[in-house]
Amino acid sequence: MKPVSLRPFMPRPAIRRRFRSYHRGYAVQAPGAPTLQVFNRHIKYLQKERAAIDIDTGRKVDYLKDEVATRLCERLLDINRQFPLVLDLGANSCNIARALSLPDPDPSPAKPDSQPLSHRLTHLTAADSSPSLLHRDVDLPFNESLSITRETLHDEEFLPYEENTFDAVLSSLSLHWINNLPSVLSQINRILKPDAPFMAAMFGGDTLFELRTSLQLADMERRGGVSPHVSPLADVRDVGGLLGKAGFKMLTVDVDDIIVDYPTTFALMADLQAMGESNAVLGREMGGIRREVLLANEAIYRELHGNEDGTVPATFRMIYMIGWKEGEGQPSPLPRGSGQINMKDILEGGGNIKTNT
Repeated sequence: MKPVSLRPFMPRPAIRRRFRSYHRGYAVQAPGAPTLQVFNRHIKYLQKERAAIDIDTGRKVDYLKDEVATRLCERLLDINRQFPLVLDLGANSCNIARALSLPDPDPSPAKPDSQPLSHRLTHLTAADSSPSLLHRDVDLPFNESLSITRETLHDEEFLPYEENTFDAVLSSLSLHWINNLPSVLSQINRILKPDAPFMAAMFGGDTLFELRTSLQLADMERRGGVSPHVSPLADVRDVGGLLGKAGFKMLTVDVDDIIVDYPTTFALMADLQAMGESNAVLGREMGGIRREVLLANEAIYRELHGNEDGTVPATFRMIYMIGWKEGEGQPSPLPRGSGQINMKDILEGGGNIKTNT
C-alpha cells in the first residue's frame, strides 16, 4: 500500500508580491550657459599643496612667477593714482606682493630715492585656493612693507566679494587654469569700482611648444598614439574679445616671450612640477609618463630645439591684459562716421585734409 502523500493537502505558502515603482532619471543642463570643463580643479589644488611642502625648492623655482609678477606690476607705473583696496586673484605664494615691495624699477631723476610701488596701495588682499602655498612665505621681510591679508578661496572661479569693492584687481599666472574664463572676467568686472583697472598675466599661445611637440612625437614613436601631456592654453586673439564681452573698456593686450634654458628636459619637467604647474587636464592618463617615452622625448627635444651649448630652451609666452571697468568721465571712442580726416589721403599723400579752424 502506497503511503498517503500529504503535499496536496498542505496549505500553499503565502506569496508576497512586492510592487516597486521605478523612476528613471535624466541628465539635465544646469541653468545658464553650458561650461566646458577642461581642467580638474581638485587635481590642481593637490598639485599646488604638494608644491608648497618643499619650501626651499619652491622658492628656488619661483624665478618665472617672480619675473612675470614684476613685469606686471611695472605697468602700474603708467597709472597715476592711488589704490586703497587691491585684490591679487590667484596669488600663488604672493609673488605680486613681493614684486610690489621691490625698489621702483623706473625712478624719477628728480627723486632717485623714490619709494616702491607698495606705497601706492593701502591694502592688498591675496586670494588663492591653496592655503599652504598662499601662506608659504608669510615669514619673509616683504610682508612688512605693505598691508596684506591672505584669504583662502574654495575655488578661484567663484569670487565671494561684493559689487564695487576693489580699486584694482591683479592676477599673475593663475587664469590659465580657469575653466569658465568668461564668467570669472565678468565677476572681476562686477567687484571692481567704476573706472578701476584689471591687470593680469597668463600663460598662452605657444607656451612650451617645444615640449608639446617633442612629447607628441615620442608618444607616436613608442606607443603609437598621442596623450595630452601639456595643458591647452588661450590664444592672444581670444583675450581681447573675452575682456570686451565681460564689460571692460579701453583694452590693452600684448605678448611677451620668456625663454629659459635648462640642462635637460628632466630638469624642465621637475621645475614645472615644483612650481605646481603640472598637467591637470581632465581625462589625462593617471600616473607618470613612461620611462621609454621620457627618454625618447629627451632625444627628440634636443634634435629639434636644442642649443649649441647643450642646453634645451623652453618658451613661456605671456599674455598681458589691461581692462577698465566703465565709469563716469572715462575716455571713449568717437561715434562711427564722425571722423574728419580720410586715412587714405594721409597714407597716399594726396587729397585735401579737412581741419576745424
